Order: sequence, then structure tokens, then C-alpha cells
Amino acid sequence: MRWDNLKIGAEEGARLPGYRDPATVRRFDAPEALDMRFYEIHAKSALNRVPEASAMPFRWTINPYRGCSHACLYCFARPTHTYLDFDAGRDFEREIVVKVNVPEVLRAELKRPSWKGEHIAMGTNTDPYQWVEGRYKLMPGIWEALRDFRNPCSVLTKSPLVLRDLPLLKQIAEVTDISASLSVPTIDEKAWRASEPHTPNPRARLEAVAELNRAGIPTGILVAPLMPGINDDPKQVEEIIQTAIDAGATSIGGIGLHLRGEVRGVFMEWLRAYRPDLVDQYEELYARGAYLPQPERDRIARLLRDAGAPAQRPFRRDPADERPFERAFRRQMGPRGGRGPREREQRQAPGPPDAVQESLF
Repeated sequence: MRWDNLKIGAEEGARLPGYRDPATVRRFDAPEALDMRFYEIHAKSALNRVPEASAMPFRWTINPYRGCSHACLYCFARPTHTYLDFDAGRDFEREIVVKVNVPEVLRAELKRPSWKGEHIAMGTNTDPYQWVEGRYKLMPGIWEALRDFRNPCSVLTKSPLVLRDLPLLKQIAEVTDISASLSVPTIDEKAWRASEPHTPNPRARLEAVAELNRAGIPTGILVAPLMPGINDDPKQVEEIIQTAIDAGATSIGGIGLHLRGEVRGVFMEWLRAYRPDLVDQYEELYARGAYLPQPERDRIARLLRDAGAPAQRPFRRDPADERPFERAFRRQMGPRGGRGPREREQRQAPGPPDAVQESLF
């Protein structure tokens, strides 16, 4: 395999629920990964269908990795690791599943006559540009398949590593719709290192936004999640948004923290150590559920607007929506469309725009 020269050891026989064949467990001789294990598996499918009941406006995703070494304390993808008999805490950050055959499987699926060229979103569960992508390099093969089949797509990430694949993104932009978004919850170094300890520097992410836009790839930002008392200082939010505007950001959005399932326990344990003075406040804020009370969501909406977020990005609640944040960012990830420019020109009206994915928040 193309990554054999990077291994420091591998063992056969680890079985993961839902996978027929045993995984090869690999470790890498790198400071960032010495206490991590990577489970190489062969996936039967690359495309994941989003349930019809979901408020997400896209219906297909690709997730080349399960688990995420970014270790964001608030990541709501954490509970998905329990399906593999791992825990949502440390295991989510240290036991990473790698779908080594995703590019090849994707190409076969896009080739099927039944495939209609629907929009595909990446970064919907865990970050495709987390540390391990630098070793396995699965994304170039994914981009190449999307380019060759002129399939509209988008990506949400916290890593400037996406710039490595800029030539491919530009090739895709020549034949179909593509957009990107960088998540930048904070530029305060203390809050950044404490809440998302293994992510790239947020200022480097903002620089990536500028470079992507200069290259013609529509790219926006997400100031998300906004955590009361931690990263919601108005001056800081204003600086993030102004920097994004200067970088040519095509969309700017943000939402408040939500704590669902096992994420609540992981986050609250961290909060007791990092900011014990906020524990009572958070227990009150989230006493009735996973989402901030409406008055607090309204405060965050005003905070973003006052800081300069574009007025066309709605931050009001849709009373008919169980998940207001999902509709609040329907325009975050760019347009959806058909297979290529000719088909897009023939449409009578543009398709519904993409939403931001929750899981990297």
C-alpha cells in the first residue's frame, strides 16, 4: 500500500461491529500519533444517505474516517463511535477508522446508472482533513472521482490541509458546483487550545479562506459553536468576522453550542476542569435539553449581526423546525446543482442551497 513506508507496526485480527472482515491496526511514528491506533477497513459503500426525516438539504455524504484526532470537546459526532464499541470520549480521539478503499468504491458508485448526480457533502461526521489524511491521502482520490463525474460537492473542515488539494478543487469548479467552509469558533489562544486541542491554528484557517477565494473556490466561515462565557466575547467575534470579510468569505454563520447524548458528559467533565465557575450556568442553560434556550439563541444571533455577519444569513427560529440551527445555515455551503454547467443552465431555478453540518461544532 502507498502508506506502508509510514508504519511502525501493524496487526491483523481486530474486528469492528458492522464490518465483515477484520481490520488491520496500524500505528505511526509521529509525535501527534504515538498513542493512536488506525483501523484500516474496506468499506462496501462510500456514499452515505442522509435520512429523509433530516432537516439537512443534502442527501448524500462521504466520510473517509470515523473518529477524529482534532479532539474538539463539543463535537457531536462523538456518540457515533459507540456503534463501534468504542467510547465517545478518548476512544473517539484515539481509535480512528480509515476506509482505505473509499476513492475506488466512490468511483464505482458514481458510475452506476441509478446515480443522479446529487450534491455530496464532506465533513458531515468527522473532518476529512484531520491529521491522518496527511498519511493516507484519501481525499485526492475522492476529489478526482467527483471531478471526473462532474458531481457537485462541498467540504467543511478545520484544516488548511485542504489547500494541498486546491488544484483538484479548481478542476472541479470548471465543470460543476463546489464550495468550502472553514470552522473558526475562536481566535483566543487559550480557548482554542483548551476546547479543540489538536486542530490547526484558527488564524491559519482564516488565511486558507482567503487563498481558496482568491483561487475561485467559494469559501465561507462558521463561528461555531459559540459557547457562553468561553468564546462569545463581542470583540473577538467581530475580529473573526472582519477578518473573514477581508478574506472574501462568501458566507458567514454561527450557532450556539448544543450538547446531545454522550457529548454532554464529555463537555461537562472538561468544563469542570477548565472553567468550574461556569458549571452552574451551563447546567441551568441545558437543564431542559440539548439546545440553548431561545433567549440565549437570540442573544447569539444579535452578537453575530452586531459583529458584522451578513444580514441575509438568518438567525431566527422557524417555529416548525425542531432543529432551528440547521435551517439557519442552509446557505452556508454553497449551491446544489446537476452534473455540469450545461445541466445547471437548463434548470428553471437553482436547487436549494446546502446547510452546514453540525458534527464539527
